[in-house]
Amino acid sequence: MEADRSAIGSKMKRREIEALREQVSCAAVLEQARFAIDIKESTRRAVKFRRGGEIVIVAHEGRGWFDPLSDAKGDVFGLVEHLDHVGFLEGADRVADLVGFEITEPEWQPASRDRGCNLSLVERWQARRSPWPGSSTWRYLNGERRLPPPILCEAIKAGLLREGPRGSIWAAHTDNAGVVTGWEARGPQYRGFASGGAKVLFRLGLDTSLRLAVTEAAIDAMSLAAIEGLHDGTLYLSTGGGWSPATQAALRELASRPDARLVAATDANAQGDLFATRLRSLAEDAGCEWTRLRPAEEDWNETLKVREKEKGERKAGSVPHSHRPRQGRLRPAEPALDPASRDAGARQGVMKD
Repeated sequence: MEADRSAIGSKMKRREIEALREQVSCAAVLEQARFAIDIKESTRRAVKFRRGGEIVIVAHEGRGWFDPLSDAKGDVFGLVEHLDHVGFLEGADRVADLVGFEITEPEWQPASRDRGCNLSLVERWQARRSPWPGSSTWRYLNGERRLPPPILCEAIKAGLLREGPRGSIWAAHTDNAGVVTGWEARGPQYRGFASGGAKVLFRLGLDTSLRLAVTEAAIDAMSLAAIEGLHDGTLYLSTGGGWSPATQAALRELASRPDARLVAATDANAQGDLFATRLRSLAEDAGCEWTRLRPAEEDWNETLKVREKEKGERKAGSVPHSHRPRQGRLRPAEPALDPASRDAGARQGVMKD
C-alpha cells in the first residue's frame, strides 16, 4: 500500500490528494455504496451507517471512519479501499469521482453543552446528582423505558447512574478497579458517550458473580436484570455498543476466573450476532463456558416494554374475585430463556450449532 501511495506522485500531486481528502467526506462514500444513516444511534460527532450487517462510523467531521466490529479505520481513501477491495491508485480515482456529491443531512438534536467543561472526567461525574423518584431521569427510565423501581434503586445504590442534561441518563463505565472511565448517555432525544471518556464496561451486580451477561447498552443490561429479577450470581454488563481493547481486556479478566460463564445477551439482529461471535471467541480463548441468549424482541428493553404492557393489559382485563387466588410459594428468579436457539459451549469443548 505504501508503494501505491508513493507511486501516485506520477499521476496526482500530493496537494491534489490533500484537496480530495478535504472535499470528499467519508459519508459520501458510504451513501454512494448504499449505506444508510442510523439516526437513532448517531451523534453529530459519530455518525453510524449501516448496510445489512455491516457498520461504519464516521467521525472527525467526516474525515475519518472506523468499523466497530473490527480494527479497520482510516481516511476517505482507506474507506474506499476497505469497501471496494481495490488499491490506493484506483481508490483515489473513485474518490475523485465523488467531488461535489451531495450528502444527506440528518436532523439531530445536538447534545447540550455541559457546564464545567474544564472539569476532569471524575469531577464531571461527581458533579451530577443521582436520579430520585419523580426526577426527569427517573421518569424517563421508569415511564418510557419501563425499568422497575427496584432495579433503578439497585443501580443508584451502586453509584452507577447520574442525572444527565434534559432528562437524559448517565450510566457509568468502570474498569476492573472500579474507577469511572466514562458513561453511556441516553435520553429521549440523545444518544452518545462521555466526551473524553473510555468505554470499558457498565456493571450491575456483584463483582464476584460468575455468570456474566453481556449486553450492548446499559439500559439493556438493566432490562435483562428486571426480566430475570436481578438473578443471584449474575453480573449484568454493557459494552456500550463498542469493542475497545480495554473492553476486551476487562471481559477476558472476568471470564478467566474459575467456573465463570459468559452469556452473550446481545441484540437479536445482525450486529448482535457479530458481537456474540466475538464473545464466543473470547470465552473459548479464556476457557470458560458460554451461551447465546437472544431477546424475544430486537433488544432487551423492547422485550421488557412488551412484557410490562402485556402485564398491564392482563391486570386491566381481570375481574376481581372471578377466580380463587393461586396457592403456593413464590419461585426464585430464573435466567431468561432463549426459545429461538440456545447455542452453548463449555471448557471441555464447543457444542455444534
